[in-house]
Amino acid sequence: MDWRDAVAALGGTPGAWPRLVARYGEPHRRHHTLDHAAAVVRDSAWLAGDLGATDRAVLAVAAWAHDVVYDAKPGEDERASAGWAREALDGVAEPHIARVEGLILATITHDAPPEDCLATALLDADLAILGAEPDSYAVYARGVREEYAKYPDDVWCEGRIAVLEGMLARPLYRSEAARTRWASAAEKNLAAELTHWRRDRSDHR
Repeated sequence: MDWRDAVAALGGTPGAWPRLVARYGEPHRRHHTLDHAAAVVRDSAWLAGDLGATDRAVLAVAAWAHDVVYDAKPGEDERASAGWAREALDGVAEPHIARVEGLILATITHDAPPEDCLATALLDADLAILGAEPDSYAVYARGVREEYAKYPDDVWCEGRIAVLEGMLARPLYRSEAARTRWASAAEKNLAAELTHWRRDRSDHR
């Protein structure tokens, strides 16, 4: 669902779209661009299935805004994105704003109550790239490294290993639909990248 249509469906004024586009177009971004946000909007709508108009609009707004602030500061970025969404949703009722904020904040830990179908759809869609074809996954992984260019290779290597090990140690996807579509490929992609960074660490010792 288009940002403007989603905000209008919630009774708001969708004038923040140009600012959202400008944010996602910042020059330091490689993976977390407007294309990523659009993919999350598309995939979360598919995963959510049949929803009422209000829930569809809330989910779309959260998906569009979930990475609108991105400075490679985990936790801070998501909180700032939630704050941006609150400020941008002019005219939207407080319960809807709070729901959008909560969904965006759930991407900090990628956790939410099992019965929260909107959070499940958003969180699984956010990780869809992990289950992409190997070439597309490689582009994603390279893009994330470039977004974290402020960290030297040794620091990045150790941090990325920890992230990958953490993802491989738990179920990646919350919904059966996402597991069926992406889980097998995601595990292979993550394992291959983990092998790469472990080898790189060994080579530099």
